[in-house]
Amino acid sequence: MKNYSTDKIRNVVLLGGTRCGKTTLAETIMFDGKVIDRRGTVEGKNTVSDNTEVEQLFQRSIYSTPFYAEFADHKLNFIDAAGADDFIEGAILGLNVCDSAIMVVNAGAGVEVGTEIHGRYVEQYKKPMLIAVNQLETEKANWENTLDSLHQAFGSKAVPVQFPVNPGMEFNAVVDALKMKMYKFSGEDGKTEECDIPADLTGRAEEMHAAIVEMAAESDEALMEKFFEAGELTEEELHAGLNAGFVKGEFYPVFCISGKKDMGVKRMLEFLTEVAPAPKEDAAGKTSLFVYKTALEQHLGDVTYFKVVSGKISEGQDFVNMDNGGKERITTLYAVAGKKKEKVTELVAGDMGCTVKLKAVKTNQTLNTPGYDTAFPPIEFPPAKYRAAIRALDEKDDEKLGEALNRAAAEDPTMRVEYSKELRQTIINGMGEQHINILKWHLNNDYKIDVEFFAPKIPYRETITKVATAEYTHKKQSGGAGQYGRVVMLIEPIVEGVEPTGRFKIDGKDTQLTIKGKEEATLDWGGKFEFVNCVVGGAIDAGFMPAIKKGIMQKMEEGPLTGSYARDIRVYIYDGKMHPVDSKEIAFIIAGRNAFKDAFKKAGPKLLEPIYMVEIMVPGDCTGDVMSDIQNRRGIIEGMGAEKGFQVLRARVPLAELYRYSTTLSSITSGRGTFTMTFIEYQQVPMDVQEKLLKEYEESQKEEE
Repeated sequence: MKNYSTDKIRNVVLLGGTRCGKTTLAETIMFDGKVIDRRGTVEGKNTVSDNTEVEQLFQRSIYSTPFYAEFADHKLNFIDAAGADDFIEGAILGLNVCDSAIMVVNAGAGVEVGTEIHGRYVEQYKKPMLIAVNQLETEKANWENTLDSLHQAFGSKAVPVQFPVNPGMEFNAVVDALKMKMYKFSGEDGKTEECDIPADLTGRAEEMHAAIVEMAAESDEALMEKFFEAGELTEEELHAGLNAGFVKGEFYPVFCISGKKDMGVKRMLEFLTEVAPAPKEDAAGKTSLFVYKTALEQHLGDVTYFKVVSGKISEGQDFVNMDNGGKERITTLYAVAGKKKEKVTELVAGDMGCTVKLKAVKTNQTLNTPGYDTAFPPIEFPPAKYRAAIRALDEKDDEKLGEALNRAAAEDPTMRVEYSKELRQTIINGMGEQHINILKWHLNNDYKIDVEFFAPKIPYRETITKVATAEYTHKKQSGGAGQYGRVVMLIEPIVEGVEPTGRFKIDGKDTQLTIKGKEEATLDWGGKFEFVNCVVGGAIDAGFMPAIKKGIMQKMEEGPLTGSYARDIRVYIYDGKMHPVDSKEIAFIIAGRNAFKDAFKKAGPKLLEPIYMVEIMVPGDCTGDVMSDIQNRRGIIEGMGAEKGFQVLRARVPLAELYRYSTTLSSITSGRGTFTMTFIEYQQVPMDVQEKLLKEYEESQKEEE
């Protein structure tokens, strides 16, 4: 492969819903770009994209696939992104490292769920986008309906620059209103004949052409003046105007193609070379690479995919990892087309490639030449929407499972793994149930680990609502040195802004405790804890106070109600007793822990649950069903809005009610609904729910005994 300068490179992410034909289109692009000499098929399980066993098994895209084509003296880099929202990782990384997008739309279905979701991300990232109406050769192809759906989804931004002749089984030609030519196709490999537009189609083409010229003129003030004066633009001026408007995202040109029969694909690629933006990266700067993807590939090992952010990279070049300070050497460079890797000698700023067997490089890291300190901003992936606990069915596989999960999270940044010390569970956070099921398939088939997914425990919090006192004496005598410690305490809830006074009614008497010392702590799990020493007369030696506090903290880390963390409690130690021989630290740890437990249960204990703000984007005709489902989950609707034909609901929902919500929402909305969830606060659990949880905890404790 020849070396390309930055201005001759185009980076494009391939978007679209499931079944829109992206994988087949990718094959044709590579065929037209001389990367492959024979096109594979999804049915034949021999395509460049969808090349993993699990993708071929389910016949759907799951992972993003980088590939390239050489066309019209340009190198076009592509990232083929999966269409399902559960596998959104590819679309997000593609929109971050690419300069423009192609949205592939099925001519038989029009705008689908994936089109809508990917379209929202395109607007969020402000990327230029070309729309390719694909599968025009199929029986169900309907150009007019597809165009209507595009206008509903993207408004006036969706601007057709072509229209098909005979869409459907007889489809064999496209009228190009930009070039004012008709392209006729024959054979399975898109043999193209350029000819004049037939008289009966000329009027329609001229009307479209005039609209395109006017749109191009509107993108630039100087061109607008020229257009008003002359009434037309030269071909060069038209390209300049289209380029300006396209780059600004002012319009999305709509092309007509058949990826399967290679109809119109070459013309679309030609448009990309002429109008799509070249990378903005600096070719003259010091060499810097941004790692956008890592993978473990058979026969190659660890593969690192990167974009050259600045400068030029050659084999044998040394780099410093800006994240961990590690030194890396690039020994081999490849241009990438799925599993096919072609060795190259260099890559310039804006280009993409991969290398192998680096020591310690992960996604979102920057590699720089020594002495260059700039780091590329990390890609921010959407927050997880699905939580599940996981365990190996055979405990012997625990270590192996941990390694496999860490590998999965390293390769897919939307898959997050955490071990919760609080819940004593390994939690998987993903984008949906399909996402988690694919992980399970890999664990079963690649790692030979049988696992179970189940609802994770909820990180409840325990606290109190009133003042209570308790005392506990730990006394142990079993031969030799004994253990003795007595602790008397009072506890009260911490109220924000209210300082301790020490004035209480204890055993019916007004009592003023003498505050000798106070320790305050902001707890790792949220909330506060205050430990107040009010002991007078030497009842307990000051040296035993840390032991009493330690015992209390032990019980706060495993609360008396459900074993959850306790918070927002102030403890006064105001009396007790020591033994001159038998009092030891362990005795006061035990006495402090048990006195706290007894006081807690008398202090109006309550259970708090995590509340999330859930923002749901839902089709208007499903709004009622979604609202009803939220209310059944103890959710409170806080607001509604509208965005591009969708209703946006904002609701406060307990985390305990959100398990598998992504699956339910998908079912209610036929896959069109999507949501985000953000933790906002802890809130008291309703009493009926609290009683149920306490009963469940008591029964579990009995079983453990």
